[in-house]
Amino acid sequence: MRLEVFDTAEAAAAAAAARLAACLGARPSAVLGLATGATMEPVYAALRRRLREERLSLAQATSFNIDEYLGLGADDPQSYRATMNRLLFDDVDLPAARAHLPDGLAEDPEAEARRYEAAIAAAGGLDLQLLGLGRNGHVGFNEPGSPADSRTRVVALSAATREANARHFPAGAAVPSHAITLGIATLMEARALLMVVTGAAKRAPLARLLEGPPAPDCPASLLAGHPDFTVLADRAAAG
Repeated sequence: MRLEVFDTAEAAAAAAAARLAACLGARPSAVLGLATGATMEPVYAALRRRLREERLSLAQATSFNIDEYLGLGADDPQSYRATMNRLLFDDVDLPAARAHLPDGLAEDPEAEARRYEAAIAAAGGLDLQLLGLGRNGHVGFNEPGSPADSRTRVVALSAATREANARHFPAGAAVPSHAITLGIATLMEARALLMVVTGAAKRAPLARLLEGPPAPDCPASLLAGHPDFTVLADRAAAG
């Protein structure tokens, strides 16, 4: 695991965008694992600029987002599909048929989780997985207690996660209680992991990730043994 520290969150986001662009430059047909959350908004803004400046295309690429809320359809502004459309997909040439997220309205969510896992495998696996870090150490929606051998599945969201995400919902609106997320074992199969960690609120989970030991109480720490894992942090998070 490599840690790179930047003076500002904006610089860390720019570095993440540069890494994503480099992946696309080296392999235009790359399979990208994407993430959402407030940390990712400047990453995608920087990526859009870099794609324009370097005249890079996503026309041959494929993407799989790490998670989606259950109960929210693509037309719901709080769904991760709508969020990704707003932050990235609507402004780039990634074909809609190759921009994948779990179906939050699937009649059988467990079957949808299995289908999504199989779709990643059929695409050849993830070349580069972009990650954030939750305040309780969660990664994707793998909450504390998630086992190292977990696969794409339906999960119950912790009270802490729902509280942290409430700011993205209208006042008084209920935050979904469940989601579909890639599992720890699924993430470990990505050829490279790129985690962006910014803000003083992430200092404690980042320290736990870096100092170990790997354990389910901090799901992100279970990724520490990945052979190509880079953490990009600002000074506020790195301490």
